[in-house]
Amino acid sequence: MDVGIGGGVAKIVGELLRKLGERTQILCVTHQAQVAGQGHHHFFVSKSSEKNSTLTQITELNEEAAVKEIARMLGGNDFSEESLAHAEQMVASN
Repeated sequence: MDVGIGGGVAKIVGELLRKLGERTQILCVTHQAQVAGQGHHHFFVSKSSEKNSTLTQITELNEEAAVKEIARMLGGNDFSEESLAHAEQMVASN
């Protein structure tokens, strides 16, 4: 749902989804840190394939793990103090 958007628009989409989530259940799959940072709850979805079989795993993240994952979304696989601080700020504001 957030393909082709980023930055300020992604933040607005995240805020709107958060407000909607206060009234009803929302399940949103995103690659946008600005959208993910607005969530009430965070899950990590991973997929692996082996021969003719595909396995999908869903893990609920605690606050610390959510911050690390959002920091990864912001800055790639290498965490920086800046990306962690920004992710903490995004999660704490919710």
